[in-house]
Amino acid sequence: MRIFLLLFLCGVMVATMAAQTEKQSDKIFPYPMNQVTLENGLQVISIPFESPGIIAVWTVVRAGSRNEIEPGKSGFAHFFEHMMFRGTEKYSKDAYNEVLKSIGADNNAFTTDDYTAYHTLASSDALETILDIESDRFMNLKYTEEDFKTEAGAILGEYNKNFSNPDMTIYEKIRENAFQQHTYKHTTMGFLKDIQDMPNQYEYSLRFFDRWYRPENCALIIVGDFNQDALMELVRKYYSGWKRGTYTLDVPLDAPQTEEKTINLPWKAKTLPIVSMGYRGPAFSDKEIDMPAMDILSQVLFSETSELYQKLVIDEQLVEYIAGGQQDHRDPELFFVETRVKDKANIEKVCAEIDAAIEKAKTAPVSAERLASIKSHMKYQFAMGLDNPNAVARTLTHYVQLTGNPGSVNNVYRLYEKVTPQDLMEVVNKYLQKTNRTTVILTQEEGQQ
Repeated sequence: MRIFLLLFLCGVMVATMAAQTEKQSDKIFPYPMNQVTLENGLQVISIPFESPGIIAVWTVVRAGSRNEIEPGKSGFAHFFEHMMFRGTEKYSKDAYNEVLKSIGADNNAFTTDDYTAYHTLASSDALETILDIESDRFMNLKYTEEDFKTEAGAILGEYNKNFSNPDMTIYEKIRENAFQQHTYKHTTMGFLKDIQDMPNQYEYSLRFFDRWYRPENCALIIVGDFNQDALMELVRKYYSGWKRGTYTLDVPLDAPQTEEKTINLPWKAKTLPIVSMGYRGPAFSDKEIDMPAMDILSQVLFSETSELYQKLVIDEQLVEYIAGGQQDHRDPELFFVETRVKDKANIEKVCAEIDAAIEKAKTAPVSAERLASIKSHMKYQFAMGLDNPNAVARTLTHYVQLTGNPGSVNNVYRLYEKVTPQDLMEVVNKYLQKTNRTTVILTQEEGQQ
């Protein structure tokens, strides 16, 4: 009887361990996540990571250029990426920088269409100092009108520098024409006319900060060497006083595009022709198959192993490169196809080859072997990127800003596994139609040398 009982218990343990292993293997993200939401709505996501003495602290604000819904007020999300380093009463700009220098921290920020992220990499024994200075500027940012105007002028200089690049100008033109109502119509930097008027918008800037830099709209992500109980004690100490906001966002969505748009863009400097096509695509989702299918489709059609790449770049050498894909966005955005053509006389031929590859994909299923290979490569590439605290924090920041849920990273990779050849044909037919396309063709202006 005892032997039977032991065998039974061993069987239960083996079955339980197998179930746990299967459950864990279902997750692409390999590290445990601690998730706590403070009473004020601030999400705190912490991930222990084997990096003795090192910690990454990221704050994600779910406000990017998507949030700039008032006419004439584009560019303010990016503007605040700059202004957040202007200081507070407790820590002036110089004092803030001196603290970072004293702890040897690497500190920076960036803005996208959907969010703004602030990140610090430092010694883990400086955790309290980091939380102190970061919580202070998120709650108590203070700047004068003179500071505001100085920074607004710097942003205009940044715009002029960035948009001397033909790729940036193409990106601006294609979005401006592809969208009518949605705030994706303007780039993260904003419309030029709005940037030029920005020095006159000091009062609006105060409203923008008050509206979006609120705990319920932010998440604090900590990765590295820390003690969870001690961490939460510090977080509550420094962030519990942050007050909730009341503003709600209503972004206007565009109606479906019904006709192809083509913009010919002359360029004054010397350049090879560039063709950029933007198809209105899906929003990110960790529940619907369309976006994961489009990601895989981009590899099928436009990766270096694709038939089109081999033909245009390697065999016939008509173009310098060709690439295609869509970045994750909270709302429907654009699936881009871009190529640089070596000879202006071949633009029409190259466009025809792209169209032919897309048309073929609408009816010709991808082989099971190729599909499996692409999925395997995507998983391997993702896993290899999670090799340090900063990379782990940035990865989770991406998914938190999209859905508010760091577990979305596991959900979406489960969807990748489910994508079938039929799914790929369905999304090609659904999204990659000429009537759904905006094309910019940039060529060197006649007479330029």
